[in-house]
Amino acid sequence: CQCMPVSVCRIAHFNAAHRLHNPELTLEENSSIFGKCNNPNFHGHNYQLEVWVKGEINPKTGFVIDLKKLSTLIRNQIIEKLDHKNINLDVDFMKGKMASCENLLVEIWKILDREIPSITAYGKLHSVRLYETPRNYVEYFGE
Repeated sequence: CQCMPVSVCRIAHFNAAHRLHNPELTLEENSSIFGKCNNPNFHGHNYQLEVWVKGEINPKTGFVIDLKKLSTLIRNQIIEKLDHKNINLDVDFMKGKMASCENLLVEIWKILDREIPSITAYGKLHSVRLYETPRNYVEYFGE
């Protein structure tokens, strides 16, 4: 049946540096909480982003969402702003926010959730998952 919801996923990669540091805490507190991630010279990750869109299948195209359009959206709105950047210093949508994987993912969600309706009438953002390492990831389903 064409009326059953289907989930579609697009995966993207980017490399970025960050530092976990709360200026309201002492250097000792920051070091104790964040360890090596508090390095004053920053540190980097090879991130993997998964973007899941869920919805009905468009009877004309057979798609929930055109993956080429989704790929372009992710590249233009997310990857180009993050890839080979310092999340703390270079990324406009992270200004004033702790550069944790959790905060980064919520900000990515906000951008994609706002933009995806312009490229599909059949699907909506279902979840985003961000791997910081092969063993550590965060996932967000919206508010």
